[in-house]
Amino acid sequence: MVVGQPISEPDGYNNALMENFFSTLKTELVYRNSWRTRENAENALFSYIDGWYNTQRIQKKLDWRSPDEYEASYHQRVLAGTR
Repeated sequence: MVVGQPISEPDGYNNALMENFFSTLKTELVYRNSWRTRENAENALFSYIDGWYNTQRIQKKLDWRSPDEYEASYHQRVLAGTR
């Protein structure tokens, strides 16, 4: 048994974020490719998530910049003395 946070009452929004992610994943990766082995598919999945989705994909909450761009601009502001 895994002990953690209690599961909240279902309200229709609990899975919205993950449903959006998996929809994007399927559209951008799964439906456009086929793999000969499970290992190839797992490597492609890892590359997509770690190499693209989490680092380079633009996001509205980051003023339409990628996380890498947002972090670089933050460090430039810190070095310049403004936040």
